[in-house]
Amino acid sequence: MRLFFRWFMDTVIRLGTDILCRIDKRDFPKVPAHGPLILVTNHVNSLEVPLLFAHLQPRRMIGLAKIETWNNKFMGWLFDLWDAIPVRRGEADLDAIRACLEVLKTGDILAIAPEGTRSYDGRLLRGQPGIALIGLHAGVPILPIVHWGGEKFGANLKKLKRTDFHFRVGRQFTLDAKGEKVNGKIRQALSDEIMSQIALLIPEEYRGEYADCKNPPKYLRFSE
Repeated sequence: MRLFFRWFMDTVIRLGTDILCRIDKRDFPKVPAHGPLILVTNHVNSLEVPLLFAHLQPRRMIGLAKIETWNNKFMGWLFDLWDAIPVRRGEADLDAIRACLEVLKTGDILAIAPEGTRSYDGRLLRGQPGIALIGLHAGVPILPIVHWGGEKFGANLKKLKRTDFHFRVGRQFTLDAKGEKVNGKIRQALSDEIMSQIALLIPEEYRGEYADCKNPPKYLRFSE
């Protein structure tokens, strides 16, 4: 029954968003079909989450969600259906980190928004250092996938207008601390380099905190 509800919700979301949006999915085939993967993305509003979950099938993807989401019965039910990992923001949530590592051990996709919260206007916020802990411990490929256009969804819906929703997929890389002691400063530097890869994929007006994103990364090792 649970699998049926998941299939049903994913189908409704996929069909519904195809009606309400013009979704540019040309880069989706770049997402590997197999193997553990950390997918990092920008976080604008609540629209991109169901879009990614529904449109990247048949790959199984599990993401993080603030623990307060479960205060809403429907959203809690939906995120349980998607096996989302609850996270306590503003602290080092070791339970959430362990759950993330378990997802990767099963060979699934772990989706993380390093900003940790929604920007609403599409401009990038400063990335949080938690992504560095997970990326270093897991040692699996990290793949940036970005989107823009969804920030106009609410206004377009009121006008009965479809929203142009764009996705772009970047280059895979892994994290390499270069033998340095991984303290708070290094974790933030790693997060900033990951966010810069996200920034490079989106139009300049959305780069926000990462307008200067073209410096060569020090801690990222790219796949050939």
